[in-house]
Amino acid sequence: MSQLATHEIAAREGAGGQRGGTVRPAILLGALGIVYGDIGTSPLYAFKEAVRAASRSTGTAEPAAVIGAVSLILWALILIVSLKYAVLILRADNRGEGGIVAMLALLGARHAKPGSWQALLLVVGLIGAALLYGDGAITPAISVLSAVEGLKVDAPALHRFVVPITLAILVGLFLVQSKGVAFIGRIFGPVMLVWFGVLALLGVGGILHRPEILRALNPFEAFDFLTHAGWHVSFAMLGAAFLAVTGGEAMYADLGHFGARAIRLAWFALVLPALVINYFGQGAVLLAEPAAIENPFYALAPDWAHYPLIALATLATVIASQAIISGVFSLTQQAIQLGFLPTMRIVQTASDERGQIYVPAVNGLLAIATLTAVVVFGSSDALAGAYGIAVSMLMAITTLLAALIALKWGYNPVAVAAVNGFFLVIDLVFLGANSVKLFEGGWFPLVLAGFVAMMMLTWKKGTAIIEETRASLRMPEADFLERLRQDPPVRLPCAAAYLSSATHGIPLPLSRFLERSHALAERLLIITALYEETPTVPDSVRAEVSQIAPDFYRIVLRYGFMQDASIPEGLACAVGHGLLPPEFVEDVTVFIGHETVIPRDDRRGMSHWREKLFAFMQRNGERTGAYFCVPTRQVIEVGTEIEI
Repeated sequence: MSQLATHEIAAREGAGGQRGGTVRPAILLGALGIVYGDIGTSPLYAFKEAVRAASRSTGTAEPAAVIGAVSLILWALILIVSLKYAVLILRADNRGEGGIVAMLALLGARHAKPGSWQALLLVVGLIGAALLYGDGAITPAISVLSAVEGLKVDAPALHRFVVPITLAILVGLFLVQSKGVAFIGRIFGPVMLVWFGVLALLGVGGILHRPEILRALNPFEAFDFLTHAGWHVSFAMLGAAFLAVTGGEAMYADLGHFGARAIRLAWFALVLPALVINYFGQGAVLLAEPAAIENPFYALAPDWAHYPLIALATLATVIASQAIISGVFSLTQQAIQLGFLPTMRIVQTASDERGQIYVPAVNGLLAIATLTAVVVFGSSDALAGAYGIAVSMLMAITTLLAALIALKWGYNPVAVAAVNGFFLVIDLVFLGANSVKLFEGGWFPLVLAGFVAMMMLTWKKGTAIIEETRASLRMPEADFLERLRQDPPVRLPCAAAYLSSATHGIPLPLSRFLERSHALAERLLIITALYEETPTVPDSVRAEVSQIAPDFYRIVLRYGFMQDASIPEGLACAVGHGLLPPEFVEDVTVFIGHETVIPRDDRRGMSHWREKLFAFMQRNGERTGAYFCVPTRQVIEVGTEIEI
């Protein structure tokens, strides 16, 4: 999943880059680098782990295990990625956007009442979103490690340098995030095009050497091995083979950036054939040389090509890592805008392109988690135990939410139950297989996901409590106007805007300012910025203006969850459409409430430790004025203490 997909080519073409039913080559190249970077580097470790899991009892790569593993990976790619994601899940779009957050918005779970089934759905969806953070920490670690481990094929003595080299590459990757990724983005597509071409070329050589590997085309080869190997071996092999489909969820996450047509075309025309051919080639190598189980991917290449292949693989894994990092940035932005996380500093890294963002706090935390994974686990083999469980759980949640969306859209309930139920059974089988890896490292991404989910739920609950308190303190508009008539304040020759989280009543900063200063600006605005449950809101309907009294207006600005809310831009839209006199935005002073949250043991709400956590997040969030793009010189903060 990745926000990088909004670089130049996607921004120019918009909504998938499709014109007249065709897909431009530049869009396909972009999809190769962004959508398929993760799943495209799975051959480095997925097949190796599957065969090892199947051969654990014998210690050697038996032909039945090799053919069974290849067959299992092939049909996992067909069922999970090709049929479920490419054919089914890509239909569950929110006006062209995809991803867990888009699904939650589409289902209206954000405004669920406590205790309702929608509230439970919200919890499940937020857990799914949080799982992406666990995936985001593991993917760069296992991808780069597996590429650098190619050094051990020709020079086993270099094994002690694998972890330091991996750490150096990852540190450099996280450090360059603040510079933006446009310069990397330009080579994403071409490099991955070369990568998939090399995958196919290497695989063809292996298949020609041992064509009997083509028996794996028969799904009964996988079924026969799994049913006769014993459940311990079968579950281990299923969990390892699942690594071949991790990254498939990016197809849905990047739906809005490239469009379903481009994503499907890239998958069926290039990515799927290249992956399948390479996996079959690796299987053929093991049929000929069972000892190559240590690294069958690099065994496909001739000796002279190992070091160039290591360099290409490392570059491909850096691209895959960059895509997942940017995807986490994108998810964070959406979660903030839909009220699931506190405001954070979000830096636009390209002045001429939207969507290329950098979130410093998330980048730092993700770097710590990824580097910790490399140090703690030390090899791609060990990390394989940590990888997969979070993604398999996410895929099951996605299937469930897609079924609810289909029902909401009026599809036949029997058909929905049959189709989504079939895929949910497959998801649960792989989830069960991955769950046995819980104590082998699977706990790591789950701990990260649990922490993020707990923060999301705490922030959601805390903001609801705060809003209840604000509502009890807000003065009705009629009472406020009556007070002005009875005790007219001093009127200041300026314009003032007061930000409010509600679309009715008088915001606390306005009533507090009047109470303490006995003065008001001659021209008054109450501004509320709302994020809708659609990806974008056109400028033409950005502002809704109503007049409360002479020279006193209420403005509601509406943005989609893929957009940045800007108060100056919203006011300019209101003036541009003739909804607001221009003098109201000329050097306007913006008053913002600065709330200090005080946790109390004797008040209803959350448990005391969650109240403290909420207060910590609230204190350390981005300044409201900066978040809404208000120049610092125009901002005045009015303090309020609120007990929860």
